[in-house]
Amino acid sequence: MNAAAASPGDAAFEFKAMGTLCVVKTRGGDEHEVRAAVDAAIAEVQRIEAKYSRYRPDSIVSRINAAAGSGEAVEVDAETADLLSFAASMYEHSDGLFDITTGVLRQVWDFRAARLPQAGELRQVLARLGWHKVEWRRPLIALPVAGMEIDFGGFGKEYAADRAGTLLAERGVSALVNLGGDLRIAAPGAAGPDAAAWSLGIAHPRKPGEVIAGIELTGGGLATSGDYERYFELDGRRYCHILDPHTGWPVQHWQSISVCAPSCLAAGALSTVAMLKGAQAHDFLRDQGVGFLSVDPLGQIHQRTY
Repeated sequence: MNAAAASPGDAAFEFKAMGTLCVVKTRGGDEHEVRAAVDAAIAEVQRIEAKYSRYRPDSIVSRINAAAGSGEAVEVDAETADLLSFAASMYEHSDGLFDITTGVLRQVWDFRAARLPQAGELRQVLARLGWHKVEWRRPLIALPVAGMEIDFGGFGKEYAADRAGTLLAERGVSALVNLGGDLRIAAPGAAGPDAAAWSLGIAHPRKPGEVIAGIELTGGGLATSGDYERYFELDGRRYCHILDPHTGWPVQHWQSISVCAPSCLAAGALSTVAMLKGAQAHDFLRDQGVGFLSVDPLGQIHQRTY
């Protein structure tokens, strides 16, 4: 997703985090106060990245994963406990499709080499997958099977966007936080119907660099899941990085689904689940009471206003 071009008086601050290009776009305000607020928001994103990155051996996620199969539980702080409880709730409400233990599937899916996993190796990895196996009794978590992992990659960036947006709003700064396509609008005070909207573009899932549709939002979050970010094609079939935890195989139905929700965290989780729901995606999203824009297998757009 791309934010619309800036108007006179707006400012944009770019930075790298979580393996992607990020930008905070602000509207008006005192230059020094805006700069201080943006610096605080960027620092918050960096804090969350350091705390939950599976690439850092000192992160809480790495500590939990290192204890897998040891029989020992890891005690977590309140922030981490809230995120784990969110993951547990999403697992229940999605019939097990939102599962933060699916990261182990990367061990058998090589999207750069365009290689399909063998049935035997896929079975071995699936045996180490499943949130229902996790022993979660707040504030203690244990992974009972050696080689199990949790991964916040499916919602950590969205959470960081929300936290950055909250800090900006608390400091009275009107802004759009864009962390590699995961968006949160910082709207000081309640965003009413008369609030100025942000015009947002939805990335075209088949034409890189182009926009397929636009959405205007005055508040909340927007996130998109699609089959175009990491994928390969083999024998006329597209295999993308969104993997079904029940089978270990990629989704096949939608080109992309964008969700508008009160938070980016909710939008990201729901867009991922919707991709996994296949033909039942629209019914699922309507039941959640959120807006969405989906692109079907033929490239047709379906939209429900938020």
